[in-house]
Formats: sequence, C-alpha cells, structure tokens
Amino acid sequence: MGPVTHYSIGDLARLTGLSVRTIRFYSDAGLIPVVGRTGGGFRVYDVAGVNRLRLVRTLRDLGVDLPTVRRVLEEKVGVAEVAGAHADAIDAQIRTLRLRRAVLRAVAKGGEMELVNELARLSDEERQRILDDFFEDVFGGHDLDPGFDAMMRSVRVRLPDDPSTEQLEAWVELAKLVQDEDFRASVRRMSEKHAEMRESGQDMGAPGPEQMAAFTYSVEQARAALDAGVAPDSVRAKEIVADVNARWAEALGVADDERLVERLREQEAFADPRAERYWQLIGVVNGLPAVPDTTAERAWLRAAGQPLSG
Repeated sequence: MGPVTHYSIGDLARLTGLSVRTIRFYSDAGLIPVVGRTGGGFRVYDVAGVNRLRLVRTLRDLGVDLPTVRRVLEEKVGVAEVAGAHADAIDAQIRTLRLRRAVLRAVAKGGEMELVNELARLSDEERQRILDDFFEDVFGGHDLDPGFDAMMRSVRVRLPDDPSTEQLEAWVELAKLVQDEDFRASVRRMSEKHAEMRESGQDMGAPGPEQMAAFTYSVEQARAALDAGVAPDSVRAKEIVADVNARWAEALGVADDERLVERLREQEAFADPRAERYWQLIGVVNGLPAVPDTTAERAWLRAAGQPLSG
C-alpha cells in the first residue's frame, strides 16, 4: 500500500489540530485549495494543501491577519518580512500594555487616575517642557554662577517607553513637585540668596570635597544617633552637634564660634528637603543609582540644634 497523497477535511483536522469548521472557512476563502472530491462529494486535499494549512495555522497563531496570510501564500511578501513587521507591532503593543499596567498600578496605590494617565502619555519633549518651565521660573532673572546655572538647566527626564511602576510614580510626583507654587517659591528664594552671596564675593560654585566630607560626616553621625535612640534634646546630642560643628569649621576654614553658626545659617537657606526629593525623583525616572534620603538625619540635626539641616 503506497503513501497517502490525498486527505479528507477530517484528516487535515487530525494532522493540524484545527477544527473542521475552521479548515472549511480557510478552504472557502481560497487559502487551502481543494484538489478533488470524493464520490460522496466531500473535499479532498493534497500534501501541498496540508503544508499550506500548517503555515496558515502558524501565522494565525502569531496574530497575522488573513489578508497578510494570503499575500504570504501568494508569494507577494516573504515570511521573514512579515515576521519582522509583526514583531515590531508586538513590541509596540507590549510597550502600550506595560504603560497601561504601570498606570493602573500607580492608581491602585493611590494615584489620581486622570492625572497619572495624562502625565504618563506625554512625549519626552512635553515632559521636558514642564521641567524647563520650572527652570526658567526659579532661576531666570538671577545672577547665578554660570556653571551652577548651566548644570541645573541641563537636567533631562527620560521616562522609558515601558516604565516600571516606580518610575511612573516618580515622574508623576516630580511633575507635581516642580509645578507646586510653594516649592517654586522656595527654590526662587534659594536663587535670590545664591545671587546675594555671589554679589558679596562668596564662592558660589559647587561645594568642595571638604564641605562634601563634612556634610557626609554630619549625616553619618545623625544616622548613628538615630539608630542608637539618642534623643535630640539629650546631653549626648549636644556632644554630637559640637563634634559635627567642629568638622564644619575645619571644612569652611572658620573658627568654631558665631562665625561658623552664621556661615551654616547661610547654607541652611538651601536646605529645603524637597530639593533633595527632587534629585531622588530625577534619579528614579532616569534609572540612575539611588540618591540617599537624608530627611530623617537632617530633621534630627535640626532638632538637636545643628544649623545646617532641612
């Protein structure tokens, strides 16, 4: 007995796993040609028909529409070309679905649905416009150190096409923060103070390594005090503040007396904790290493009487 060369519609169903009804639909659409009929009038297909049906099934399983399937079968377009185009379309769908998922999760955690959805769908240019408007409002018109001004205005937000829930939440919070008039007023005051100090001849460039080391030391001492349960109104807290002030006096090159307190009070004008939050949010949105949150340490130092706090 020779190999089977003709197949009934039931044979095709068993060979491909498709239903008889689906195969009949493809056949009626001309995708799977009928090569003959049985004595009872039933359709008969050949090996080529089986192979075409398997290709149709695979393409449809991958979501390719019937008109494109027909073009592939008619050799008007190659399978590789269709696969590439379809893969691109799926990528776009995945990005859309991930964005929707991030929006829904942000809303589920307490976000405002319309606001979250609107801010999530902004283009990179529209997102940057929100930030640039903030820069112009809080820095414009002030005689700031050119390097500092350029550095602040160079900040960019690059929310990925498929942001994580954390990145989307950070962007929403950042957008709300830079549009908050109270925060803007606070940063404008910082700009005014910066300009005043610059006019008086004080160096308003980036903090030097000694000042950065003093700030790090202050935070470390406050964190250790918090971990040890040291009350900010205790004798031990006063000792810690005295130690921290001595480190600042050395870093600023001034005596550890009223002059130091005056210098630290001047820097305290730049200690709005929301400014630190601003940089933390920028980092999260752009996928950068986490910026440490020193809010608790600053609050402890302030309560203990250390001038440089926020």
